Formats: sequence, structure tokens, C-alpha cells
Amino acid sequence: MSLRLPDAQNLLSDLIARYSPRVDYLSIRLEESEATDILLRGGKVETLSEGIAVGGQVRACYRGGWGFASFNRLETLVERIEEAIAAARLVGDDETLLAPVDPVRDIRSLVLAGTDPRHVPLARKKELCSHYADILRSVDDRITTTSVRYGDSIQHMLLATSDGTLIEQSWADMEMRFAATARNGETVQTGRETTGSRKGYEDLENLDEQVRGAAQRAVHALSLPPVKGNTYTVVIDPILTGLFVHEAFGHLSEADMTYENPDLMEVMTLGRRFGSPELQIFDGAAPEGHRGSYAYDDEGVPATTTQLIQDGVLVGRLHSRETAGKLGEAATGNARCLDYHYPPIVRMTNTWIAPGTTPVADLCADIQEGVYARNWIGGMTNGEMFTFTAGEAWMIRNGELAEPVRDVTLSGNVFTTLADIEAIADDFLWDESGGCGKGGQSGLPVGCGGPSLRIRNIVVGGEVPEE
Repeated sequence: MSLRLPDAQNLLSDLIARYSPRVDYLSIRLEESEATDILLRGGKVETLSEGIAVGGQVRACYRGGWGFASFNRLETLVERIEEAIAAARLVGDDETLLAPVDPVRDIRSLVLAGTDPRHVPLARKKELCSHYADILRSVDDRITTTSVRYGDSIQHMLLATSDGTLIEQSWADMEMRFAATARNGETVQTGRETTGSRKGYEDLENLDEQVRGAAQRAVHALSLPPVKGNTYTVVIDPILTGLFVHEAFGHLSEADMTYENPDLMEVMTLGRRFGSPELQIFDGAAPEGHRGSYAYDDEGVPATTTQLIQDGVLVGRLHSRETAGKLGEAATGNARCLDYHYPPIVRMTNTWIAPGTTPVADLCADIQEGVYARNWIGGMTNGEMFTFTAGEAWMIRNGELAEPVRDVTLSGNVFTTLADIEAIADDFLWDESGGCGKGGQSGLPVGCGGPSLRIRNIVVGGEVPEE
């Protein structure tokens, strides 16, 4: 599928004008993307590919019912429009409620501060992966498994809607993931690192120390004692804070999770207090330079910054036009899709906890026995419950960091945990390593961040203490 941009704009405008009277809402998206995917396991290439994908999608809404069709042949566009409209009219039996937005006509392209990954040869990207794989394997003979993954994606899309919006938008995204597993008898430990950028290819180079650190942590953990399972006051670093606010709280702030779930809707009632007056939580694509940043979402709604918790009180949530319309709230620009194969759904962008006033050095003070945890190697959430595995951890004894420990998992209820935050530090760090999954759309770029936190009553899993 190939079409010059002015021709594409005219085509979409004509088709919108012709077919929109048959439905309450109609949108057509054309997209072209270029991507590289490289995966090395044990230094051997498992995946080495470059590709170009061209296609589009049609969304139609009639009496609250949605029809969706995707395509990769422009000559079938009219058929796909007919299919989407027919599906919407078949299932629609209520009322179409979409939050109003002003029509937009705009062209936005993310300007890279460094080298466009399309200008870097595939062989050079593969050499970079091999270099990092060599570093992982060279750390210690007890490293048994390594993996290095490189990915980049450049997307260019054109969106036209029956509201009069016509926007062109493009961006580039890059990511690398590193993992090393060490074994000593029955003891197995893994170290991981992930990094990403929307600024330039150079951000993925010169990561030798970061990569080496992942392998060193895996080896070092082999000789560490496991933590004694118990309930502790825990201090976490900004990376774990970012993971927590994204996974444990952010998903519950996505309005499609709440408006069809009365129980969750009751819990997530605006005006409810969840934390101390110092707690401020935000999500937004408007801040520039992060992996979840953009000018417009995939419904053409301008990017915003939404405050979710203000002074400890729930004051906002994340919306598509439909969820905002059904809840009588404003659209927030959080309707996103991974690519043209999928319809937009409510997704986070960049999610963060604002820094507080407690000096980082004071977070451990007065903790007689606790845990300091930093970085992460895995985790999961189930509704309001979460479990995260720390990348590194130390015991805190008498207000000071003491011996390092391993196998530290942090578990709890997100709402209880928010209320149990005792101190919010004055530091802050953005983590650009996120690739979020939801609704079958995995790997959507996001950013997250925050300060170090001190939290009481965290369940820390580990070795069961002897009675």
C-alpha cells in the first residue's frame, strides 16, 4: 500500500464525508512502520529481522455498538468501511456517548535529538548486541544463560475522523533488554536490565557498566542468604516506585477497568482518600522526551497531564472518549493502540509519583529492622493485589543498611500500601524501560517514575523463619 500524503488526506476526507452519515462516529487510520528485532541467547542469534508494515484500520460506532476492521491493502478500504459500519449497526442497541472534543488539523513529528535508528545498519545493531552478550558471559563461569534483545520501531500515521479531525503523527522508539542467569548447584539467580529511548540510537550505546551490573548481581546473589519472610517497613528506590505506580495503581486508574465493574467503581470513587496529603500521582503524554509522550492519542485527542491523586485524594482517571462520555468526564488523551491491527483502548502514558520533602538519607532512620529494595526482575498484579521481585535488597538494622539478601518479593494491596507510605523522598528518577501489556497489545512504550519511598507493613516473601 503506497499513497502520497496529499492524496491520502483527500481520500480519507472523501470517504469520511460519504460514510459518516450512516453511523454516529467514524474514523479511518493509515499507518506505515519500520521495525528491527534482534534476539541473542547465549551469544547465538535467534532473531534478526527488519521489516516494513503498511496498513490501516476503520472504527465505526452506532447506538453504542462498535465495529472494527483492519487492512493492509488500500484497495480494500471501502470494503473494510462497509464491514465496520455493518458490525456497528448489528450490535448497537443503546446510545453513543463520546466525550466532545474540538476537531484538530495538525502535523506532528517527534524530532530525534540523536541518530535515527533507520540510519544505523542492521550489522552495526547486531554487533552491539553481540558486544553486550560477550560482557554478560564474561563476568563469571557460573553464568549459564544470557539474553540480549534489541528493538526499534518508527511509526507514521494519518488519522481522519467524522468530527473533522485530520492529523499526521510520527515517532521513533528504541529498547534493549539484558538478562543473565547464574547457577551454583540448586541455587539459581537472575539479573536483568532494560533501557529505552525516543531520543536517539546513541542512548543504547555505551551501556557496558549497566549490562555488566546485571550479570554481577546474578552471581553475587548466589552467595547471599535469603531474606526471612515477614512483614517489614520497606524503603524502595525510584525504579521500584515507578513500577509500583504503573502496575499496581495505574491500571486501576484506566477508566475502562472501572466503568463496567461496579465494585471497582465504588472503590475508585473520586474524592476518596488513599494516602497522606503529601501524595501526588500523575499520568500524562504531554511531558516531552519520554517513551509515553506524544502530541495526540489514537483518537486524535490532544495529550494532557492528568492528576490522579492530589494531596492523597483520588481526583482523576484516564479516559478514552467513550469512557469519558459514559462517566460524564473529560477525555484525557489516553486512547492508544499498539498498531493498526488493534483498536485503541485506555492506556497509561507516563505515570509518576511527585517527589516529596524527606531527604533520601533519612528514609532508613528509626527503622529497627526493615528491608531496602532497589530495581526489579519481575512482578505481577491481580486487581488491587501486587507482587514484585526486587533486583537487589539489603536488610535495614538500627537505621542503617546491613547485610544484602536475596529472593525478596514485595506483596500487598495497592490501596492499603498507598495509605501506608510513611515518607516520600526528595529525589526523583524517570525509568524509560517500560513496555506495557493490556488487552492483547503488549510492548506499548510507556514511562514511569518517582522518588524513593518508605512504606510500613509490606509483606516480604522469602525463607520462612524458624519458630
